[in-house]
Amino acid sequence: MLHLQVYCVYEYGTLSSHNLLDAVSQMACLGFEKSYRETVVLMTRSYLDKVKNVGNAEINSLPSEAATERLETLPAGFLLVASRLTSSKLRGDYRHRLLSLCSDVGLASESNSGRSGADFLGPLLPAVAEICSDFDPATSIEPSLLKLFRNLWFYIVLFGLAPHGQQNQFSAKGIPNSLSNLGSSAASPLQAVTGPYTSIGQWFGAVQRIAQGTPPLVVSSVKWLEDELELNALHNPGSRRGSSNEKAAVGQRSVLSAALGGRVEVAAMTTISGVKATYLLAVTVLETIRFSCNGGILPADSTSNMPRSAFSCVFEYLLTPNLTPAVFQSLKAIVYCAAEIAVAWLEERISDTGKEADIVEQVLSAHSCFLIRNMSQRDENIRDISVNLLTQFKEKFQQVLWNYSCLDALLFSVHNELPSAQVNDPALVATVRSLYQRIVREWITTALSYAPCTTQGLLQEFLCKLNGLQKTQHASDIVSLLSEIRICSGKNECWSGIRTANIPAVIAASAAASGEKKKVSEGFILEVLSTAVVSATVKCNHVGEIAGMRRLYNNIGGFHLGMMTLGTGPSPQSQVVSFNEILLAKFVQLLQQFVGTAEKGIAVDKSLFRETCSQATALLISHMASESRLKIEGFSQLLRLLCWCPAYISTPDAMETGIFIWTWLVSSAPSFGPLVLAELVDAWLWTIDTKRGLFASEMRNSGPAAKLRPHLIPGEPEPQPEKDPVEGLMAHRLWLGFFIDRFEVVRHDSMEQLLLFGRMLQGTMKSPSQFSQHPAATGTFFTAILLGLKFCSCKSQSNLQNCKMGLQLLEDRVLRASLGWFACEPEWYESNDKGFAQSEAQSVSLVVHHLLNEKTDAASTSSIDSSLRGKGCDSELNNLTDLYHPVWGHMDNYASERDKRKQLLAMLCQHEADRLEVWAQPLNTKDNTSFRNKVSSERWVEHVRTAFSVDPRIACCMTSRFPTNSFMTAEVTQLVQANILNLRTIPQALPFFVTPKTVEENSVLLQQLPHWAACSITQALEFFTLPFKGHPRVMAYVLRVLESYPPERVTFFMPQLVQALRYDEGKLVEGYLLGAARRSNVFAHILIWHLQGESCASESGKDGVLPMGNSFQAMLPILRQKIIDGFTPEARDLFQREFDFFDKVTSISGVLYPLPKEERRAGIRRELEKISVEGDDLYLPTATNKLVRGIQLDSGIPLQSAAKVPIMITFNVVDKYGDPNDVKPQACIFKVGDDCRQDVLALQVIYLLRDVFEAVGLNLYLFPYGVLPTGPERGIIEVVPNTRSRNQMGELTDGGLFEIFQQDYGPVGTPNFEAAREMFMISSAGYAVASLLLQPKDRHNGNLLFDNKGRLVHIDFGFILETSPGGNMRFENADFKLSHEMTQLLDPSGTMKSDTWNQFVSLCVKGYLAGRRHMHGIVTTVLLMVDSGLPCFSRGDPIGNLRKRFHPEMNEREAANFMIRTCMDAYNKWTTAGYDLIQYLQQGIEK
Repeated sequence: MLHLQVYCVYEYGTLSSHNLLDAVSQMACLGFEKSYRETVVLMTRSYLDKVKNVGNAEINSLPSEAATERLETLPAGFLLVASRLTSSKLRGDYRHRLLSLCSDVGLASESNSGRSGADFLGPLLPAVAEICSDFDPATSIEPSLLKLFRNLWFYIVLFGLAPHGQQNQFSAKGIPNSLSNLGSSAASPLQAVTGPYTSIGQWFGAVQRIAQGTPPLVVSSVKWLEDELELNALHNPGSRRGSSNEKAAVGQRSVLSAALGGRVEVAAMTTISGVKATYLLAVTVLETIRFSCNGGILPADSTSNMPRSAFSCVFEYLLTPNLTPAVFQSLKAIVYCAAEIAVAWLEERISDTGKEADIVEQVLSAHSCFLIRNMSQRDENIRDISVNLLTQFKEKFQQVLWNYSCLDALLFSVHNELPSAQVNDPALVATVRSLYQRIVREWITTALSYAPCTTQGLLQEFLCKLNGLQKTQHASDIVSLLSEIRICSGKNECWSGIRTANIPAVIAASAAASGEKKKVSEGFILEVLSTAVVSATVKCNHVGEIAGMRRLYNNIGGFHLGMMTLGTGPSPQSQVVSFNEILLAKFVQLLQQFVGTAEKGIAVDKSLFRETCSQATALLISHMASESRLKIEGFSQLLRLLCWCPAYISTPDAMETGIFIWTWLVSSAPSFGPLVLAELVDAWLWTIDTKRGLFASEMRNSGPAAKLRPHLIPGEPEPQPEKDPVEGLMAHRLWLGFFIDRFEVVRHDSMEQLLLFGRMLQGTMKSPSQFSQHPAATGTFFTAILLGLKFCSCKSQSNLQNCKMGLQLLEDRVLRASLGWFACEPEWYESNDKGFAQSEAQSVSLVVHHLLNEKTDAASTSSIDSSLRGKGCDSELNNLTDLYHPVWGHMDNYASERDKRKQLLAMLCQHEADRLEVWAQPLNTKDNTSFRNKVSSERWVEHVRTAFSVDPRIACCMTSRFPTNSFMTAEVTQLVQANILNLRTIPQALPFFVTPKTVEENSVLLQQLPHWAACSITQALEFFTLPFKGHPRVMAYVLRVLESYPPERVTFFMPQLVQALRYDEGKLVEGYLLGAARRSNVFAHILIWHLQGESCASESGKDGVLPMGNSFQAMLPILRQKIIDGFTPEARDLFQREFDFFDKVTSISGVLYPLPKEERRAGIRRELEKISVEGDDLYLPTATNKLVRGIQLDSGIPLQSAAKVPIMITFNVVDKYGDPNDVKPQACIFKVGDDCRQDVLALQVIYLLRDVFEAVGLNLYLFPYGVLPTGPERGIIEVVPNTRSRNQMGELTDGGLFEIFQQDYGPVGTPNFEAAREMFMISSAGYAVASLLLQPKDRHNGNLLFDNKGRLVHIDFGFILETSPGGNMRFENADFKLSHEMTQLLDPSGTMKSDTWNQFVSLCVKGYLAGRRHMHGIVTTVLLMVDSGLPCFSRGDPIGNLRKRFHPEMNEREAANFMIRTCMDAYNKWTTAGYDLIQYLQQGIEK
């Protein structure tokens, strides 16, 4: 009776249906099958009757409100039933009934010529969506239910009920929105959309929900005829033979082609009938909706929490056998459409953070893993599609390369049982496995090329997992694959072009991540397999240690903590917590001890540190595996220490350990990634604040520049740091390699970590002055710049679209910092690491490559600008004019100036890369620096102006890089003089306004000199020369500079200062000398000796009479007396004792002169006995740091000389700053009758060269022994210890050097011989450079010494520069001596192709390049002695020729080639052998 009442309510509306709706739905959902069935049958029958009776006169006579109520009330009842049913059986039945109703409604709507079918089917969709919400589309279902789903989607498409996105997709090319109007009399479905209903949006939402629960609409091709007839019946009830008109079919195919994005042309669909096209369109709509809702992830399965890819649905269509080509192509196109939607969905959410980002990663992983597994399908076409889509995902979302699930699935697929194996087809199995092997190889190679650290960490984790599973055969297959993969420090054959793994810092970091102990050097090859196996074993062992300790701890019931009685133990949970706490406290304590040790400057035991860090990491990882992720906070201190300890220790070994454990953490537990990066960024910023490594910006850490102050470089001398700054630089370099590796992994998906990188780079690029200027920092610095440029290039990525302005500002900071590197003079640095120089050059060249090939510069700039213009940001960027920029200051036009700065930076970086390449490959004669010839004069001027606007120091230093570029020099000069008030702190600008011209004109520019920063001593001394004419302002500046340095530092240039007295009309030089003499006794003594040496020196110069010579001579004794008069009593006492002592020793020569030769040695002893050392503060004049403690009475030896008798005396000396009990012998020669001043000049140059070589780190040997003139033609010469002349060596054997070395050091190839050969090589190379510049002649074997280590030392520089023996006949025309016996040691092959010869030439080239850097200082040192009357200045153009031998007009490669040719020319030159023969015949000197 109740059912009859309900029926009457719905049928005639005699009662309010809303009042009974809830009651009826509750009755259907009570769980009683009978009441349920009766109610549902009644409702469905009622609704279907209403649909069929649309247009009936009786129905139409009812009020519209009543009709609407009836048509809306019943669907609401269907929805309530669907939402309240809980029985799975009843829900299944209800699902079948609702789908059948939808099919019937659709069929009735097609037969009805009244309203659109959307009006009747649409209201049912929310109920269908609800009942399908728990349906798993991946399960197998009955064919009847599948047909009902198919029919539903057929009508959804037919009635235009697809959501707006799909409708727009169809109508984009002008295709009609309705399929009904192509063969049906039904009205357009858009009428339903635009009609009076307010629930159209709910219908579309319901369609999307239905798509999530709809199984693939797979139609078996075996029964295709039957299915086609059914579809025809659905589409056109009046026909049962599928005879639709052809025009409608063409239209339907056109709509299908448009829906597929044109992937299948209409012409290729001629075999597809109209209803087939409609069916395929229904499939297209279903799958595109399925993928557009949540990226193509199926509803969660009750049995698994892992997301499932909807690709499993779309590929089901392709698995249908016997598909026609047209249908297969359409279904294939559907797969690609679905993939395109999935890609778009992922791209839209690429900037999500938090849980949303995790969802995106899960979606990407699910799709990729399915495609990996789907590559095992039997059908080759399906395999190809899977490979293509997987490749597309890799290219679009590079982060998938390092997704552990994907890599795991890929590696396990290599040997997993394949579905195709069941068909017993070995050929197919082999094909599929070969495909997997190729994909695995490409996958790993690509991943390694971008992020080798992370990739190796993932491979190691896989091997650990494989070891745990004990899959022997699988392991062998993986081993076979990995054995073919390797990473090289140079060009990699595994990939083409420049990738991240080509960055030297990344290569070094990848070696550290691999656990490889071998240092990265030139030709380094990292075997991925061997290192992965070893490191995986180490990791497994450490994890096993932790697991074993935990198991033991649990077995014994834990440690007694005062809370347990004997025989009882804590609960299992408290055991674990207690165990973790115990180990945690221990590891924290150990790591803190390492930090404390490092802070005290004590070396850390690297093996113990590595083992401790590895064990602590294993504890962290085991904690993550056994505990809740929420408890990670308890281990935050340990994690922080693991990240910070390598930064505290700041050594390469510690950083290698850090990279190893950081890679381990982020690979085994990806959730650690953001935490690790956050700690590392904090640690990195801390190194900036504490000025460590790359940020050790103090001048004493600046390498060669610090060591050469103040002689050749401006600045106060400072003590060298206790710790080698290069260690910290190398640690930062490794660290940057890891950062770049992680950046490549997270740049496309992790916004949180990208923001961390942004924070790090903002701090790094905050100020150009915070970077170290050490030349060894070049590669590290430019690696940081490259990371900054890479990060800024992400502004075209969708996940950083909202950060464009910030990225543009950061890019400006990166450009400013990189240009700041060139504000210092170019320097050289030699490392013991053979591959270091090459990696430095490569690091800079990669920045050049990025600048020249940056895609965002050209391609993306226009799009960025247009997008900014749309947001009103255009005026803030490219159209900025006449505004103040936070980085660049005042700007006329931002866009044009930005391009100029980038061009300038590219040019400077290219020059630096070329320069460093020469240092790395000194014997590569090919010159790649032709870019200079392509730069016009206008461009050079523009570069200078741009550089000056950024930092005037950059423009000044550019003239050092391009010294002969007249356009550049002229422009810098003009800019300096025009902006002189702003440049007072820049010593490099001095030569551009203090010129002979400005001095001649007495320019107002010189008024700035009193305020100018101090320059180097050599640069100051240059102003003593004649062109500057002793200008008062210039002289005052020079003397202020000299006074700013300690007098002991200036003492080295005493000969030059004495010569400056010749033109000291204003007595300024004299005043400085007197003042310095009062401040330093040593300075006063050396000055007096030099004044005495000049007193009666020959004044015969080029013209016979030198100007002002007489007044100069007259002034010398007066100045000497003034100095003595200025002494304090203590200073006068030291002066008298010092000078009396050595005057007595020197006067022995005069006593010996009348004695016969055989009595002279005894005479020396008699005289020495009369001399006593008075006081303990007497020192050797030639070495003021050596205090005299006594004279060895038996050491006196008279020497042969054409003049008076020189003698050699040995003193007992101690180091003034060393152990006072460490007494050593030091022999000196006291000469009378010889002018030693020329030797002093030659040895000054050699001394400067030695300092340059040592500062640069070159392993070249020079011994500038001490020489001091003490009076007219009198002097003291230090004897080179432990040496004998080549002449003396020849008196003991008939063999040459090669035979002598074998006698002294053993056979060829023994360690002693090879060590002696190396000593000979480094000393020969050092003196080759010195000889090239000084041109010393008279190089017979009496003037060549060899010490007890095999090192060569040149002595006696009586003929240098333009002079030579034999009336300047210049018979020795080789630039340095390289006789046959020398080449036997240097070139065993005798063909100039041996390794030792190449090493010798390389050293010569590098020594020459290092010397060229300080050409001006060396030339100035010699130039100031021009008027001294020394013989070396008596002919020719000695200064001009000296400058020419530096070849400033050559670039570095040209200069290197010049030195190579010089070495080849000197090789066993006949004039060298001829001169030795002449000396043997004339003087008896062994040849």
